[in-house]
Amino acid sequence: MQATATTLDHEQEHVPVNSRNKVVIASLIGTAIEFFDFYIYATAAVIVFPLIFFPQGDPTAATLQSLATFAIAFVARPIGSALFGHFGDRVGRKVTLVASLLTMGISTVIIGLLPGYATIGIFAPLLLALARFGQGLGLGGEWGGAALLATENAPPRKRGYHSPYNNIPIGFFFANGTFLLLSWLLTDEQFMSWGWRVPFIFSAVLVIIGLYVRVSLHETPVFAKVAAAKKQVKIPLGTLLTKHVRVTILGTFIMLATYTLFYIMTVYSMTYSTAAAPVGLGLPRNEILWMLMMAVIGFGVMVPVAGLLADAFGRRKSMVIITTLIILFALFAFTPLLGSGNPALVFSARNQRAGLDARLRIFKCPAHVQRRSQRNNTNPFTFRING
Repeated sequence: MQATATTLDHEQEHVPVNSRNKVVIASLIGTAIEFFDFYIYATAAVIVFPLIFFPQGDPTAATLQSLATFAIAFVARPIGSALFGHFGDRVGRKVTLVASLLTMGISTVIIGLLPGYATIGIFAPLLLALARFGQGLGLGGEWGGAALLATENAPPRKRGYHSPYNNIPIGFFFANGTFLLLSWLLTDEQFMSWGWRVPFIFSAVLVIIGLYVRVSLHETPVFAKVAAAKKQVKIPLGTLLTKHVRVTILGTFIMLATYTLFYIMTVYSMTYSTAAAPVGLGLPRNEILWMLMMAVIGFGVMVPVAGLLADAFGRRKSMVIITTLIILFALFAFTPLLGSGNPALVFSARNQRAGLDARLRIFKCPAHVQRRSQRNNTNPFTFRING
């Protein structure tokens, strides 16, 4: 491991690099846009889609069907990781980051334009599921490439601080914030008729901005050296699954705790909190969106702090401690707090869990554990399998 880290520290010598601020902005804005697109779907799947895209009758059945389309993206994400990761290790990080952003953007705008079940019947949920699959493909190729964009351009011994910027939940913050704002400005009838479509269609503007920033980048110096030496692996995923089994298994399970609790905090807790009693808590929709906003702010504040801690104390030790705290919190605190029905306690549960999740996410720095010729495949593929 020391040899790998030493090699990484010297990978950038005598190779031109992008402006550090430009790299941070490109990594941050692209991932923020993709996660904005991804999570506006999560919010809509709970409060809008059961009423728009599925047969009306049993509200619980419609909600379950809507959440099933949300889950489709988790099937698509490892496929997207393998696809974009393959080309990321073959033709470069920049090209695949542009392609993944386009894939996500087009899929999201399509969702905003889809007619509902009352107009086209069964084709409405089928087209919705297909567009959601496209979102999963795009996000599958995004995270690992954005992390590599930051770390492969970062100075030695500061990669823990630079790697987490694409983890800052700006996209999730604006996804919830957009729906919260629309809920305040519009009547329920206006929101359900056309208001929910606004963030999906507006994402086209954000994607154009993200594309402009990313197209202006140079290739990372690490991949440039690999390409110059003609050391690209022909089939990166095949090599990964046959020659790096241990890394694949460890990478798959290393984020299990944080991903599990993240989606419990966001999608499940929103569904449970807004569902009418006795199925759920029956809390107002706006109140839950506001709680999620506050939790995400806590998440974002802890991201750079956790990056500094990773550089100061080491990733392995930090991961063990934070994962242990997450397990204890999940077993003994989260369920009682969320199930209490008390808005203050529900808010406390989300904020505590978000803080732990933010700390744990930072300690997964792909560039320190994989060969540089396969980083764009190993990291996103293993992360998206457990996601």
